[in-house]
Amino acid sequence: MTPPHWLKSVAWAALIWNFLGVIAFIMQMLMTPDMISKLPIEQQAAYSNTPIWSTIAFATAVFGGVLGCILLLLKKAIAQVLFALSLAGIFIQQFYNFIVINSIELLGASAVFMPIFVVVIAIILLLLSHKGKQQGWLL
Repeated sequence: MTPPHWLKSVAWAALIWNFLGVIAFIMQMLMTPDMISKLPIEQQAAYSNTPIWSTIAFATAVFGGVLGCILLLLKKAIAQVLFALSLAGIFIQQFYNFIVINSIELLGASAVFMPIFVVVIAIILLLLSHKGKQQGWLL
């Protein structure tokens, strides 16, 4: 079955969105001790003591999202698996951010909006890829 005309536009927009996540990941990985020392003291501890499992979850979330979008553009059904992995990475990362380090206390209530937006977009992409498989848009 032929995919709807809007699918390509959505996939490109989602790819750009996920590339922004990759940029955020790279920027976090490139933070030097000097850069961290300029943050408020509470944030310094969060950046200095990030466990490897949270970093792996972040990488899984953003790189899984990018690869999922590329596969969506290529109309490949395996995009669904990558979107599921990406969403799992997001949930693990948000567990660290909200439960382990309590980012609301560190950054204020505004720290809630972007993670909610990230989760909503990831769920939409997962549902879209699921529907694409069901409808035969993705093979």
